[in-house]
Amino acid sequence: MPLTTLPRTLRASLSFAALALACGASAQAQTWPERTITIVVPTAPGGANDAIARILAQALAPRLGKSVIVDNRAGGSGTIASEYVMHSAPDGYTIDFGYIATHGINPVLQKLRYDPVNDFEPIGMVAVSPTLMVSNPKLPVKNAAELVALLKANPGKYSYASAGTGSAPHLTGELFKLKAGVQMVHVPYKGSGPGLLDTIAGNTQVMFPSLFSAFPHVKAGQLRALALVGPKRSPSMPDLPTMAEQGIKDVEVTQWYALFFPAKTPRPIVARMNRELNTVLAEPDTIKRIEAQGGEVETSTPDQLKEHVKKELARWKAVAAAAKISVD
Repeated sequence: MPLTTLPRTLRASLSFAALALACGASAQAQTWPERTITIVVPTAPGGANDAIARILAQALAPRLGKSVIVDNRAGGSGTIASEYVMHSAPDGYTIDFGYIATHGINPVLQKLRYDPVNDFEPIGMVAVSPTLMVSNPKLPVKNAAELVALLKANPGKYSYASAGTGSAPHLTGELFKLKAGVQMVHVPYKGSGPGLLDTIAGNTQVMFPSLFSAFPHVKAGQLRALALVGPKRSPSMPDLPTMAEQGIKDVEVTQWYALFFPAKTPRPIVARMNRELNTVLAEPDTIKRIEAQGGEVETSTPDQLKEHVKKELARWKAVAAAAKISVD
């Protein structure tokens, strides 16, 4: 029923209630934060997610005037942490450290108890980490173009490792196969670590890990970097060409990290947190520390992050359908 058709007294009551809610949210935002803020990380201590979250917590605390702590809630490919945040009070004190798996890939492959778009208030992007294409050094190729030629000459003979069915390295491998028109056997592992070790051992020949996890092995000569699977070269490996530079188009995958509040968190709090986040991400020390983790600072508005999540969901849904991937 249109508001104008309601009795005048009822319209006045509804208008007063709406005004009271707005004033309450505004007052809450003006005094926020009044206590410790928790960043919930979907992985165990160690690794890029945890390291970057702790860098942020340390940098944000002086800006906010309150302690910012990290709470590691690993499991379910990151979904346990996101579900926990979804059910938390929308008061600005619980933040989801989301990334490509929790808000981009898992929702299109699994029946989750949260909606990555409607159950969260995006705060802003934090960082991105390039994805690499690496191979065992004994494989007779030195770049991605040579790998494509080898795979086309030997369809199904070689394999690639992943961090598990439905993981980012898995879908990256499938995206590469689709765009390059090649065949490789997928070998899933329980995490990137075991997959990298078996690729080093030669039990699998190729992998698509993050720069963070693969760089030490590349530097030690245990793995050969064939290409950067991203839109541009990385400052960490400036001499490594991208897939596109080697003639393989539309294979761009970047590990990304972002912050989210539970849905219905007051917009003034979201806006304040976005400002503080972008401020600390512009600080030279924060940039240096994130780069030391193999990442690159990436900032956004809340609305830009929301659109990014929607685009990621659409892209990985298409890849999963084309490759017939399902983990349910």
